[in-house]
Amino acid sequence: GPEGYRSPPRLWLSGAMPFPRSGRAAQTLSAAAMSALLLASAMKHFRDPAFYRQVVPGYLCRDDDPGRDAAPARPLALLSREEWIALSGLLELAAAVGILVPGTRKVAATGTAVMFTAFLAGHADALQRAYGPRGTRAQRKVHTVRLPLQAPLIAWAWSLRRPAAGARP
Repeated sequence: GPEGYRSPPRLWLSGAMPFPRSGRAAQTLSAAAMSALLLASAMKHFRDPAFYRQVVPGYLCRDDDPGRDAAPARPLALLSREEWIALSGLLELAAAVGILVPGTRKVAATGTAVMFTAFLAGHADALQRAYGPRGTRAQRKVHTVRLPLQAPLIAWAWSLRRPAAGARP
């Protein structure tokens, strides 16, 4: 351009924030956002465990009620529903921390993608029950939304496995 002319800085969205040019900055921002989501979800497991009760499939839950007749053997029923909820909250907390640390991000992101994939079984089971004879309209709405939300979460977690563009291997 003309002598002495400086082009204006590249601005992002509203023009108030310079765009992070490095893939590393975008990857770090994405990891921080995923970590925040996982942390919020982990905390909700302990503050409001009832929110997660419906997405823990019955076949995973040990029946600890001594007043009930013996249920058929369920080989995967290792924990009570409450214990599964607490365990998944602890796993999400560990994932939140692991994703923040660049040295553990790939392993944590892989584990998070696997965890979200495993959660599909619970969401599918909850959706099936919501459309069953005892399901309510509210349950149908909630679980119809919750199940497909797993797909972008799995893809997002998986994307955090890749080193950022411009990052050293």
